[in-house]
Amino acid sequence: MTQQSVTDERETLASVVVVDYGLGNLRSVTRGLERAGADVEISDDPADFEAADGVVLPGVGAFGEGMENAESVRDELVAVADRGQPLFGICLGMQMLLTSSEEAEREGQGDVRGLDLISGTNLRFAEGQKVPHMGWNDLDVQREHPLVEGVDGQYAYFVHSYYAAPDDEHATVATTEYGVEFPSIVANEEGNVFGTQFHPEKSGETGLQILRNFVDICAEQ
Repeated sequence: MTQQSVTDERETLASVVVVDYGLGNLRSVTRGLERAGADVEISDDPADFEAADGVVLPGVGAFGEGMENAESVRDELVAVADRGQPLFGICLGMQMLLTSSEEAEREGQGDVRGLDLISGTNLRFAEGQKVPHMGWNDLDVQREHPLVEGVDGQYAYFVHSYYAAPDDEHATVATTEYGVEFPSIVANEEGNVFGTQFHPEKSGETGLQILRNFVDICAEQ
């Protein structure tokens, strides 16, 4: 992987809002999206969500904290999905797309409800498995989705202790092996809500390809 290949930028193809709810490295995600051809705005304004071609929900940290911080924009994020706009969750943002997480209960935060845009829960890796799962691992594409064009078998960068377990196996787009085979990319039935457990903005050429695919999806809206 050459530096030139990672830093090449495309012409602007679509407008994207990165949701600002107090968690996540927004600048890193923004820069990756800009390289992929997006005109990016960081915002928590629902009017900006509606006006954009696509919305990105990033996130680093705990599930309960993420949902608490995002409570003010919960209804607006659900509205994004209902309108058919592309909604892309990254790392914690992907886990927040699901219904619930063992993490909230484990941390004594009670029953914390996710966005429930993809039915399922987030599970902790088994006892004895080193957590967090940190570093590079490969992606095994399970079914077609425009987000995964050109990335089957490629490596991405992970940092997480919990993983998604969708109720519908068809929600799994790609898997990764770490003691257990877990979904590393998920999507709803309609195909407009999807997420990656890994950080595409930290995943070199593979991540850039996924961000380009996302921008292409947005541009088709």
